[in-house]
Amino acid sequence: MKNNPVLKIVALVVAFFVFIYFFIFYFFEDHSTDQNTLSAQEKAEGWVLLFDGETTNGWHMFSKPNMKHAWKAINGELTTNTNDTSGTHGDIVTDGVYENFELTFDWKIAREGNSGVFINVQDDTSYIATWATGPEYQLLDNANMQAGYLDGGKKGAGALYGLAPLKTTVEPNPAGEWNNSRIKQVNGKINYWLNGTMTAEEQIGSERWKGLVANSKAAVFPDFSKSTKGHIGLQDWAKGVSFRNIKIRIIQ
Repeated sequence: MKNNPVLKIVALVVAFFVFIYFFIFYFFEDHSTDQNTLSAQEKAEGWVLLFDGETTNGWHMFSKPNMKHAWKAINGELTTNTNDTSGTHGDIVTDGVYENFELTFDWKIAREGNSGVFINVQDDTSYIATWATGPEYQLLDNANMQAGYLDGGKKGAGALYGLAPLKTTVEPNPAGEWNNSRIKQVNGKINYWLNGTMTAEEQIGSERWKGLVANSKAAVFPDFSKSTKGHIGLQDWAKGVSFRNIKIRIIQ
């Protein structure tokens, strides 16, 4: 090859195409397997996955555990779409119950979408819905809501829905793009974050809390937020919503 210019050219061409192949493979391959996993550090810190990326195991329809629901695991996302008629639409809740915990999750929502994550849900047929007992972390396509819907921030993404405006103003990413949220509850004190910004901080059962509830639509539900232990719920409400990387750790 040393003295053959043709072979040198062939070798250079082959090397070029090998480089291009690996470049494309690295930058354009499906990285979905990177999602819904725990690092060694997260495992050491006590984090566990509430969604395995492949099934809806660990979740069931609120108050109807044996009913086939419309939530699916698709391409590493726990998702529901209003056009899906293969199952009954409705909120799903975790099989397990949680009290003192930290929960993180990624979410994206359809244009004009509206959904939420509930905590302390009492999974009982005597309650009409998840929101009859559990406070909500609002998920919303803020930019495309009708005028006045945000209600001074009480109904915007990241808000303690219907109770208090955002502690710090922050806008979610546009419809169809991923956001990251965090919920922490310790002895009834709850904190919410949206994309790293704290959006809510309240103490369940305090005088302030009682006033917030009394001046909200939740006032008609006598058992709303009466417990600081319960299931975590995902709302199937409007348009479509997807979740991934749903992780929780118990706080001792």
